[in-house]
Amino acid sequence: MRGRPTTYDSDAVVLKAQEVFWEKGYSATSLQDLQTATQMGSGSLYNTFRGGKKELFSKALQQRREAFLAFKQEMKQHPAPIELIKDFFRSLAEADEHTHMKGCIVANTVTALAFVDNDLEAEAVGILKDVERMFTDTIREAQRSGTITNPADAAVLGRYLITCWNGLNVTRRMHPNKEKMKELIGIQLSILA
Repeated sequence: MRGRPTTYDSDAVVLKAQEVFWEKGYSATSLQDLQTATQMGSGSLYNTFRGGKKELFSKALQQRREAFLAFKQEMKQHPAPIELIKDFFRSLAEADEHTHMKGCIVANTVTALAFVDNDLEAEAVGILKDVERMFTDTIREAQRSGTITNPADAAVLGRYLITCWNGLNVTRRMHPNKEKMKELIGIQLSILA
């Protein structure tokens, strides 16, 4: 008599896989790495994620999108959303060295999968563009209310912030030092005055 098939919490599995992808990157992550992290056999992994490694990675990216959407909702309810953006950047400096070395899975994907997997690269680009729009909309509103006096186009400032984000995720690998990162982030955030 066969036992009942094992069921898995898909979100928990994706979160475990996300950590592996984040550390190793999509291309360097093997099926064995994913099986070890998720504690699933290859059959169970492919039965749960019929698109295999690519589907699992796509779902990992979507979890990051959901985190950004939650942040966007938090900003809508916050009395000073620009301060939340500043805190978002400042939190980079507070991360431990291991986190610095991982960078940002979304930004990593854009560079690592260029010319490798157009679909996954496009998903990551879409997430970063959504964050850029969130920055732009928040800056525009802060300019209207007088919270920010910088007269530059809000779209340019939003693009500047996403450029800073992408750059910081490389620079923090070069200089995984909290004080150096704080100084750099402070200079970059000075445009939000």
